[in-house]
Amino acid sequence: MATTQHYVWAAGHFILLISALKYFFSYVTLKGASPFWFKASFTGALVSYAIVCQKSLGTPQPNIAYWKRAMMDENIQYLLLSLFWWTSKPVTIALLPYAIFSLFHVLTFTRTTLMTQFLPPGPPATAGGPPTPHPIAKRLQVWVKANYDTAMKAVAYTELLILIRVVLGAITFQNSLLTPIIYAHFLRQRYYQSAFTRDSVAFVNGRIDGYVRKEGNPPMMVVVWDRFRMVVGRWAGSVLVPQQPAAAGAAPAAGAPGGR
Repeated sequence: MATTQHYVWAAGHFILLISALKYFFSYVTLKGASPFWFKASFTGALVSYAIVCQKSLGTPQPNIAYWKRAMMDENIQYLLLSLFWWTSKPVTIALLPYAIFSLFHVLTFTRTTLMTQFLPPGPPATAGGPPTPHPIAKRLQVWVKANYDTAMKAVAYTELLILIRVVLGAITFQNSLLTPIIYAHFLRQRYYQSAFTRDSVAFVNGRIDGYVRKEGNPPMMVVVWDRFRMVVGRWAGSVLVPQQPAAAGAAPAAGAPGGR
């Protein structure tokens, strides 16, 4: 049975998703996206991620061991990032990964908690066995499972685009110079903790490398690219222990922050 805390967690994701959709709709229709909806989205994120973090890590402890473990937790990282976005000038694309996570959490919560209260279960698959889910709930479960990996790949590539966006934004004074630094550190953590992020980085690296080394390009391009990769490799080369996902809340499947 779902607890009050579980409903609050889900409410945070509903707020995030609905507010993000409102913000995106206003943005793409050129109606002037209100910063209110951007902030409302990350308010929902803060609620949901705070509950998950408290459930997985417990009450904060005044010792180094607790904070080291907390800083390696993916949900803590997304919580801190959502707090940063909440206090920052809106960057539209920054909402997309959170909205994708929330979509899957909302769908799963709807299937496992809400639908069971309004839709009658199907007949048992075997004599004397448990009832089967309602056909609508079953179709929803199949859709979530079939599209989960694709969505997580989309998140990984989107997070790389966000880094490009905030770097360009710092150059053109659309966001603070601190934003790409903070986000690059977040992305470094994601690289060590997410296979989807590693795959996306490898793909992008391969495409750029192939273009730079194309016959006829100036040799200086190769030199600059190699030095850039060396600097990035040294900065990101610290050995981190990848975190093992731990169940918390009503997550759709291992991998989506906000309800592991």
